[in-house]
Amino acid sequence: MKKNILILICIFISFNNFACPICGCGGGNLYMGLMPDFKSKFLGFRYHYAGYHTQLADDPTQFSTNHYNIVELWGGFNINKKLRLMAFVPYYINRQIDDDGIANPHGFGDITIMAQYNVWGSSKLLKNNKVLKQQLWLGGGIKLPTGCFKVNTADSNTTVADINAQLGTGSTDFILNGLYSLQVGKIGANISANYKLNTVNSDNYKYGNKFTGNVITFYQLNKKHLYIIPNLGIGYETTHFNELQKATVAFTGSRLLTYIAGVELSYKSVGFGINAQLPASQDFAEGQTDMRFKAMAHISYSF
Repeated sequence: MKKNILILICIFISFNNFACPICGCGGGNLYMGLMPDFKSKFLGFRYHYAGYHTQLADDPTQFSTNHYNIVELWGGFNINKKLRLMAFVPYYINRQIDDDGIANPHGFGDITIMAQYNVWGSSKLLKNNKVLKQQLWLGGGIKLPTGCFKVNTADSNTTVADINAQLGTGSTDFILNGLYSLQVGKIGANISANYKLNTVNSDNYKYGNKFTGNVITFYQLNKKHLYIIPNLGIGYETTHFNELQKATVAFTGSRLLTYIAGVELSYKSVGFGINAQLPASQDFAEGQTDMRFKAMAHISYSF
């Protein structure tokens, strides 16, 4: 049976601490990705980038340009044909340029452990000799407070920017996700939804819960052991307001709609992929912050 080297099913989540100075979009954002189709185990690295720019409406001299870079070790293994586990260990190398100068925070972030279960799947041959494949996956996970969160939220001088600059959330958070995938011959589509439930950390601060959804279409080209899979889609995410001692934090919460384009390549057990996201519509900090560009590249080895 011909092996699908990559199944474009966005059923895993990495937690990227992309954060603008005032919008409150830090604290482990959800990012949808592409997972290798591995029979037993896989291990690899991913690189994430996001760029934001902020300028205060009531004082244009206050600005910030933020570049967020994450190198992530990720891997997974199949417990059986229905159940798989995955883990993600991020390392942040960020750069912030603002009216106060330049900062370069870096360090390990929060580790995430995920599980997915294949609750339903089917495959049948159509009259035109094309194969129709469908899958439904449900899963969940936990994000551990392994990243640094060192800020005094009781200090009146502490700002949202200070909190968003942290490499971790200081809280144990939970993830729910689901995916439906459909493929007819070489053409396919995936619809995924994810929800992250944040808890209150020891400093009585709570990052806003976040919903993320993606619709991705793809076309699979292959020649012998080489697979090339271009893909296009849209992504949507919305984040609730942050809270301090159960009170809403101003200028937090966000909404973002993006265009997604990428390509996956695979040869035997080695996979490589890149994608980019551009904003179609957004609302951060009442229009004072813009997300300019997001990108991701990965390499993995299945064994």
